[in-house]
Amino acid sequence: MQHIIDRFISYIIIDTQSDPNSNSTPSTKKQWDLAHKLVEDLKKIGMEEVVIDKNAYIMATLPSNIDEKVPTIGFIAHFDTSPDFSGTNVNPQIVKNYDGGDIILNKEENIILSPSYFDDLLQYKGNTLITTDGTTLLGADDKAGITEIVTAMEYLIQHPEIKHGKIRVGFTPDEEIGRGAHKFDVSAFGADWAYTMDGSQIGELEYENFNAAGAKISISGKSVHPGYAIGKMVNAVLIASDFISMLPKDEVPQRTTAREGFFHVHHLSGEIENAEIELIVRDHDLEKFNQRKALLQEITEKLNSTYGPYVSLEIKDQYYNMREKIEPVMHIVDIAEKAMEALNITPIIKPIRGGTDGSQLSFMGLPCPNIFAGGHNFHGKYEYVPVESMQKAVEVIVKICELTSDLKLDNQLK
Repeated sequence: MQHIIDRFISYIIIDTQSDPNSNSTPSTKKQWDLAHKLVEDLKKIGMEEVVIDKNAYIMATLPSNIDEKVPTIGFIAHFDTSPDFSGTNVNPQIVKNYDGGDIILNKEENIILSPSYFDDLLQYKGNTLITTDGTTLLGADDKAGITEIVTAMEYLIQHPEIKHGKIRVGFTPDEEIGRGAHKFDVSAFGADWAYTMDGSQIGELEYENFNAAGAKISISGKSVHPGYAIGKMVNAVLIASDFISMLPKDEVPQRTTAREGFFHVHHLSGEIENAEIELIVRDHDLEKFNQRKALLQEITEKLNSTYGPYVSLEIKDQYYNMREKIEPVMHIVDIAEKAMEALNITPIIKPIRGGTDGSQLSFMGLPCPNIFAGGHNFHGKYEYVPVESMQKAVEVIVKICELTSDLKLDNQLK
């Protein structure tokens, strides 16, 4: 346990926040700080073919220790953290033998992690929790996943009696801004399939996710002295308000669950002559996803017919539901499920209300379900991770490698 804690903390104290407004890869120079450390850590534990490219994508190999030809599998995680909340000066707190009560994160600011609000905490009574100090996010998304992959590879290297085929490891930048797989070289990775270690609570196993798009609505206006504005002023702020009011009020993140889609306005700025709305569109169902994008266009056209040609809309698809690519090779999900069951972990198979690198990678030719990494309340000051969940994730990785070593590249995979 202490080994996992020490490794995890060594990663989270390095600020790797990504930047959606940057066009470089990685989007922030500080991501290189952890990238270089990961390269050294992989070499130190004995991984082979450890490489990092000009965009900070890291790959490494654990060679097969069996004679039979079996599938090459991979494990992938991202090392950037969300731009939604500060990742600077992360100061983790260790809560041993959690008693099920409130956890004071920051006494001065009265910031409390409470099971009365975050009831998932009660699953982890008696566990060791790592939390924030209330001023930053933690970075378990996805440095928990990185910790687990490195630790599992180290364990396999130290225990050659555990049989496994060739294993590939990949760490990526910029996942939090939707670019984690954009420059990932699937061919160079050379795996038959992979798993992202980027889920939340223990037991999660996911092979379907949102279809996703981002939209920017730009509104121009005309500023005139308010005393003489009749028939002349066009207030971009009010048009922006009209646009938002025309979105379905109940189809927002805080009022939807499971496979229900939503619109999420995450940025609004403006003055009389210029206003801008940024939002994301999400839906598991492709037809409904396209209907949502069509609705944005309809609202734009309606406002332009009402006020004049002042509203413009830009929509960009971000990723798609990987279920389409996973279902033809469901044995890769079955293996992960069997690994969990062998470890007395109840698999929680459900759709992701988000996306992972695995979504884009699946469409790039690398089928890639998602497995729990253990953390909760990502992207904010209430983020925490039970160390026992991280330990179990390590065990799942090892067990998947062991189970895959029994598969021959023949009819068993058809």
